[in-house]
Amino acid sequence: MNEELSYAEMLEIPVETVTVNRKEKKRRGRAEEDIADRVVESVNDRVESRDPAYAESTPIERAPTLTRKDKIARRVLWGEFAAVCALCAVIFLTNIFVTNSAINTFVRDLWNGSETATDTRTYEDFTLSPVVNEYTDVELAVSDTGVMSFTAACSVYAPCAGEVSAVNGDAENGYTIELRHSDSFSTVMSGLTNVYFAVGEDVKSNVPLAYTDGTHPVRVTFYEDGTLLNCYTVSEDGLAWS
Repeated sequence: MNEELSYAEMLEIPVETVTVNRKEKKRRGRAEEDIADRVVESVNDRVESRDPAYAESTPIERAPTLTRKDKIARRVLWGEFAAVCALCAVIFLTNIFVTNSAINTFVRDLWNGSETATDTRTYEDFTLSPVVNEYTDVELAVSDTGVMSFTAACSVYAPCAGEVSAVNGDAENGYTIELRHSDSFSTVMSGLTNVYFAVGEDVKSNVPLAYTDGTHPVRVTFYEDGTLLNCYTVSEDGLAWS
């Protein structure tokens, strides 16, 4: 180099000295990555500023795949639904065309379940029992009109099973109790000192119904559809229809 400069000086050729600084080039891959990151950040910023709800939306999940067991269960449910629809159709058709069918009667009973069943028994369907204990020495008298009466201190029994439908009076003047045995047959007892059952309670012929201390005469009458009955007799064996 010095020789070249000396030679140039000898030739009197002007020479300029230039300082060259070498700049290392950045790697291309790194620059591309930086550009890509900036582009992604810019797009995300624009999306969030325009629609934040979209940017924060939850990812869509795939519906679970039905297994063979799930398919069978679904078929069973569809079968039960079809059976219920068919039953409703049968009930509807029978209600229209067959009014006295078993299904129609069953449905009517369901709708009318609160209604009490009718009791069509008459007095002849009942067996009379003594109204006083058979071991008690009480004289019973029966009038021609069918009124039975006695005066004694003893327990009083129902002539047959039934339900207390009414209780009236008081202890001073005597209680009157009415027993309902069927829709048409009933018994009325008056002159009682104490009554052991309330309205609506069931009574039996072998359980004391009331008590009389003998102050008032006790009268017993039987009714069929409101008509006083006199078709019974009193004997040592008890009461019986004549």
